[in-house]
Amino acid sequence: MKESTKQLLARAADVLEAAEILLTNGKAEIAAGRAYYAMFYVAEALLNEKGFQFGKHGNVLAAYGQHFAKTKVLDPKYHRWLITAFDQRQIGDYGLNPDIQSEVVVEIINQAQEFLDTAGRYFESQ
Repeated sequence: MKESTKQLLARAADVLEAAEILLTNGKAEIAAGRAYYAMFYVAEALLNEKGFQFGKHGNVLAAYGQHFAKTKVLDPKYHRWLITAFDQRQIGDYGLNPDIQSEVVVEIINQAQEFLDTAGRYFESQ
């Protein structure tokens, strides 16, 4: 595994931990953003290992869909989760009155953890 891929996975784990701390401290809208970034870094790690690097979120989401979801290398649900988490991050970061419920953030955090765990198993099998 490339060193940069390892760094992206470590970053994903770190921001996922931050999301849990933020949620515990009543900052659901900010926690949603951190949980999204955990998923985003996992997607970047997977793409990085195939030699792809992108500068925009939309490009990462699209490339992940093309190379992992459509091909069913990994369950397409992770692509749906990534897109949904991106939408929640947009609300949390840019909404004037973000109203993201804690239950929604718990779900995103759980999904991010599953995505990270699945990516780990994927890399181990390669």
